Amino acid sequence: MSESKQTFLQVVKYTLIAASAGPIQVGSFSLFEEVLHLPYWPSYLIALTLSVLWNFTFNRKYTFKSANNVPKAMFLVFLYYLVFTPLSTWWGHAMTNAGINDYIVLAFTMIVNFITEFLFQKFIVFKPETK
Repeated sequence: MSESKQTFLQVVKYTLIAASAGPIQVGSFSLFEEVLHLPYWPSYLIALTLSVLWNFTFNRKYTFKSANNVPKAMFLVFLYYLVFTPLSTWWGHAMTNAGINDYIVLAFTMIVNFITEFLFQKFIVFKPETK
């Protein structure tokens, strides 16, 4: 299979898995914010964590078909979120304090996460081994 066709299929699979994680993130975010009345940032952090666990598990298995060194892959994803999480929590907090609707901020953040995490996983976490 050509590399461009393989990349296209990875994007499709990644999109479907991310779409399946969307209800997990939005649903848990809504539960924490609307039912438990937590502020934006803890609601976001808990929902993000649940979504990350879902995405990592299924993208490793189906999108990138990687069984190699799961602890290393998990650590690399952890490093991505070590940068993304504080930044997205900061901008989310700032945007909601500026009066932007929490769900608009969440949607924007999920789109940024979708794009940057795909690129990070494809080219760093699950990059093909060179021989």
